[in-house]
Amino acid sequence: MLPTIYKYFPDLNTAQKDQFATLESIYKDWNVKINVISRKDIDNLYLHHVLHSLSVAKVINFLPGAKIVDIGTGGGFPGVPLAIMFPEVNFLLLDSIGKKIKVVDAVVKELGLKNVKTLQTRAEDIDGQFDFALARAVTKLDTVWGWVKDSIKKESAHKLPNGLLYLKGSDIAAELPKGVKMKTWQLDELFVEDYFKEKALYLLYED
Repeated sequence: MLPTIYKYFPDLNTAQKDQFATLESIYKDWNVKINVISRKDIDNLYLHHVLHSLSVAKVINFLPGAKIVDIGTGGGFPGVPLAIMFPEVNFLLLDSIGKKIKVVDAVVKELGLKNVKTLQTRAEDIDGQFDFALARAVTKLDTVWGWVKDSIKKESAHKLPNGLLYLKGSDIAAELPKGVKMKTWQLDELFVEDYFKEKALYLLYED
């Protein structure tokens, strides 16, 4: 499925192509030691995890120097693919489980990513100010928004307002926090593969 990445992102440079090509062997090696991706799903790494993460790059072009925090990064998604895509953007990948951070640290080192830092901590203990927070089906939208809202910079330098970029299924009406604005992108409008049906990317933000 690696050619699928190139199909949707034809402007990748040689270094980025090499990093994406290396991802599979790194994750397969580490997944035997520490299970961060379902063993039934590891063969779908590029479609289910990498391309899913890169849907963010289809709707926003992070500016150089931007600060992004990935909440509950797990094995490094969506943070690692996006750090490859945006080498001049600063990413902080958080997870409360130490063994997952151990895997992410190894992946980052093997890929030679200089724009990624990791931290073992709970999402609700996040510290610092960021342009955007990222999360991928961690828990309910209103819960994640409560964790990150005070860490989002008020002034935006991007075309989209600063906020929480959240990857989840399409049925989230009951999870919306009160008084928060939202933009939605249906992923099957970005990618033709059946996997992306009923999946969406949400941007939650305040005025």
